[in-house]
Formats: sequence, C-alpha cells, structure tokens
Amino acid sequence: MAAAPLLSLTWTDDVTGRQGFLVVDRLVRGVCSGGLRMREGCTLGEVTGLARGMSLKEALHYDPRARYVPLGGAKGGIDCDPRDPEAYGLLVRYLRAVRPYVESCWTTGEDLGLSQDLVDRAAAEAGLVSSVQAVYPLLDDETTARARLAEAFAVEVDGIGLDELVGGCGVAESVLTALDRAGVAYTGTRVSLQGLGTMGGATARFLTRAGLTVVAVADVKGTIANPDGLDVEALLAARDGHGAVDRAVLRPGDLELPGDAWLSTDAEVLVPAAVSYAIGVAEQERIGARWIAEAANMPVLPEAEELLHARGVSVLPDVVVNSGTNAWWWWTLFGDVGADADEAFAHTRRSMRALVERVLARAEADGTTPRAAAHAIAAERLPVITERFGQYR
Repeated sequence: MAAAPLLSLTWTDDVTGRQGFLVVDRLVRGVCSGGLRMREGCTLGEVTGLARGMSLKEALHYDPRARYVPLGGAKGGIDCDPRDPEAYGLLVRYLRAVRPYVESCWTTGEDLGLSQDLVDRAAAEAGLVSSVQAVYPLLDDETTARARLAEAFAVEVDGIGLDELVGGCGVAESVLTALDRAGVAYTGTRVSLQGLGTMGGATARFLTRAGLTVVAVADVKGTIANPDGLDVEALLAARDGHGAVDRAVLRPGDLELPGDAWLSTDAEVLVPAAVSYAIGVAEQERIGARWIAEAANMPVLPEAEELLHARGVSVLPDVVVNSGTNAWWWWTLFGDVGADADEAFAHTRRSMRALVERVLARAEADGTTPRAAAHAIAAERLPVITERFGQYR
C-alpha cells in the first residue's frame, strides 16, 4: 500500500463555490513535478492517484549519467468544465491561492483540459514568474536554461508545437516497442484512439507515419471510424482547441458512430488518450484489441486491468507510456537535449524504447502485468535517488 502523500489540500473558490486540489506525493531536493488538470467532476482521490503516478514517472526516468535531476511527484486539479465561461477566472484564482507552493516547490504545466499557453497566461495574471519557477534553483545556469526551454516551445513541426508532439512520440514508441517484441508488423496493424487532443493527436500522427492504420478516433461528439483508415492529418487540421473534430472534413467512407464505439472497433491497439477511468469492468468486455497503451492518466480501472490481463490483453501503463512529455521538459531545461525537434524525438525514442523494453521483460520474467513491473522498477530506483539526492520525502 502506498504511503500517504506529503501534502494534500482542497481549495474552495469564493466566487463560484467550485473546488480545486493540490497533492504533493513526494519531494526530491525540495521540488516536485506534476501538471494541472481541469475537468467537471475532478476529485481529490483522482488527483492523489495522479500525484503518486508522477513520483513513479520521475523515478522511472532516472539516469545517473544525465543532467536531469528526478523530482518528486505532484498534481493539481480543478473541478470545472474547461469550456465553462467561468473557467479561466477560476483558473487564475486557483493559481493565486496555491502561488506559495508554485513559488517554492511545485512545478506544473498543462494537463487534461488545459493548454500550456492557457496555464502560462493564467500564471502570469496570478503573479507568478513561471509555472516551473520552483525548479530554477536546481539549475546550473538559469538564464541559459530558461532561454533554451522557451526556444524549444517555439519550435513547430508541420504546424504543431514540439511541446505537443513529444508526448505522442513517446506513446507511439511504446506501442512500436511492444509490436517489435511480439514480432508484429507495423503495416496492417490497426489503432483506435479515444481523444484527439494534444496527446492523442500526436500519437495518431506518429503511429500513422510509422505505417500503422488509425481506424477510429473518438472525441466529445462521438466516434469517427473507417476500416480502411482515417485521414489523420485532415482530422488534426480540423480540431478545435479542445480536440473536437469538425465533421465537415469527413470523407464519404468515414462513419459517425456513438462515442463509445472506439472500444469495440476492430483494432489491435487501443489508445485511451482522453479521460481517466474510461475502461471499467463492463467496458473491458467489449475490447478485442491485443494492446492498450495508456496515453491518458489512469484510464483503465484496476479491476478491468486484471480481467484484461487474464485474457491476454497487455495494458501498457500510463506511468511509462505517457511519461515522455514530463521527461522532455526536464531534459530540455537541464540541458540533456537542445531546442531541436530531431534531437528531442531521437532522445525520446531511445529513452522510451529502453524503458518499455525493460518493463515488458520484467513483466514476462515475473509473470505479472506491465504496470506491476513498472512499479517494481520504480521502487528499486527510489532508494538510489534517496542516496544520491537526500531525503526523498
């Protein structure tokens, strides 16, 4: 059983009555890392689980040869629909309320429902220097590091920001590694995704360019499907700010299906890239895929994962699969990679492939799930981090 988090707080907005949450699971050298999400129905329990996941992600990416210093795990959450007219004001007031933590120990950024641009704008309005300013004292050369990260955020590849693409690059590489271990060819392998936002959209692009076929994509309007393959680039170009696709770009062979149809679409790979708790016991019964790559945080409930594992469906866990975005931030800021797309993608692919290989090999050797294997590897690394950097908590 996981230890209780170091800090857990609930904030109530005096204007709307809505609640926000901050959970610091662990600190390393006094600092923790974890994004800020906004969604209707967000709870303290959800944020607590996400914060624990961030501690594991940080530990899994520990490399003693790298400049990147692993941080502790944390997460923030706001219970509000990001499309609500009051959402931005609520975000600013939340950041103003937790400002002492952002200034002293919590580095944060975009997550479900919030873009980095929006977080940055609200942080400035709340009086913050940056959403990651707590890490600045750990940098050898703060001015150079901040300039490098700003330059990296300005890089675009085919119209999409590098910061939006690296996470999807990591998810795609996780899938490709699993296929390679199983001896399955990329060509002819079908993919169904839930969500075409930052993570889902980038994942779809990288998998398509690797030769896989995206046959279904779900957004808030429903599922778009085509057994012969969707035009991913057209769908990406037709998204709004929340990842919803304008149906005017659909081709004659594209089908509009119910929102949950992505689960039962004929595909070898499912990529839940939208919300937490998307696949429960009832939903898993409809899945015929061989692999589920958790691009979203906590999309598969534990009870469902046990049933999926029992019938040979491999769940590639979020703490591994979607960790590329967080790692890229720190690789760039600490100077392990420069503000260059090719360098960022190459580093992400190498790191993610090595990590997924290790996790899947450990799962096979232990006769357990990839998630259990990832947790075991992280647990082995935590004492090493403690020894090198001092008290982990």
